[in-house]
Amino acid sequence: MATDPLQTLLEHAFPDAAELRVEDRTGGGDHFQVTVHSPRFNGLPLLEQHRLVNDALAEPLRDGTIHELRITTRGTE
Repeated sequence: MATDPLQTLLEHAFPDAAELRVEDRTGGGDHFQVTVHSPRFNGLPLLEQHRLVNDALAEPLRDGTIHELRITTRGTE
């Protein structure tokens, strides 16, 4: 899978993100690094921040399109 569909899903979930990046880590289209810096994460524990990202990418995670996902999140306080 190209990174564009994942980028689009995340842009819809986090329209106010100061930084939003999706990288294909291996070139195989199923191992990704996602970075999201959003005010939506302000005050949330890391687990909840990652849960929100996983929710945004639920379909590609469920159907096996994403085999591995590494997540980096940060609020914008």
